[in-house]
Amino acid sequence: MSQSRMILIGVGLVALLILAANTFYIVDQRKQAVVLRFGEPQRVVNAFRDNDPGLKVKAPFLENVILLDKRNQALEADSEEIIAADQERLVVDAFLRYRISDPLQFFRTLRDERTAADRLERLVNSSLRQVLGSVPSNDIIASRRAELMLATRNDVATRARAARLGIEVIDIRIKRADLPQANQQAVYRRMQTSRQQEAAQIRGVGEQQKREIMAGADREVTVTLATATEESSKTRGEGDARRVAIFAQSYGRDPSFAAFFRSMQAYSGALASGDTTMILSPKSDFFKYYNNGPGR
Repeated sequence: MSQSRMILIGVGLVALLILAANTFYIVDQRKQAVVLRFGEPQRVVNAFRDNDPGLKVKAPFLENVILLDKRNQALEADSEEIIAADQERLVVDAFLRYRISDPLQFFRTLRDERTAADRLERLVNSSLRQVLGSVPSNDIIASRRAELMLATRNDVATRARAARLGIEVIDIRIKRADLPQANQQAVYRRMQTSRQQEAAQIRGVGEQQKREIMAGADREVTVTLATATEESSKTRGEGDARRVAIFAQSYGRDPSFAAFFRSMQAYSGALASGDTTMILSPKSDFFKYYNNGPGR
């Protein structure tokens, strides 16, 4: 075989390889292919809702293929500072999950996935400012976060359809919603002052209740003592009256014994200390029972 013929065969093989390389292509099951002719999208192979991966054929040199991811994509948006309805500033971090649902429209509008990520991030940040800016900060941080995320997802999905991006928005979530660093200390101080005022109010109420309880107890003690004193005086008066009546009755029955008993009481009272000195006449009536027995 001559050298020139070998060269022709080699050139032919190379041409066949080049032709095959420009005719056949492989589509992975995780990808979807957009076939372009002279730079314009013509058809989609293994689209989102299809399942047709494998070896494919295209017109050589006239058509080329762009592969796009068929799986769900994740996008973490940059931190965005928003102003809530109560004029409180918040720094919000959000992430988006989406997929390319219409590859032809996606390519016509965005061309590639990097451009799509930039466009979607702008949509997310704009929607966050609009939705979260319409409610107080406490709703964003705690009470209504799930509701607000659903509203944001719907808003971004509506904007994406209106812009004909060929993208389906699956979900949007807030990773973080915090006060800016410059505002945190001021908020903490306000919270501390509020708690101190609340504690002082509680202590004041407690002191007032304490005074009321003590005043009530003092009134009860005063009433109880007054009642006891009144009852004691009444009982003592009744006892004295009874004693007088008994004495009067005794005097009436035996005057001499009554006089003797009164004298004994006088002796007991006068001589009880043991060192009493009395200067009296021996004939004094005070000593008559020393000289004479009772009744004499």
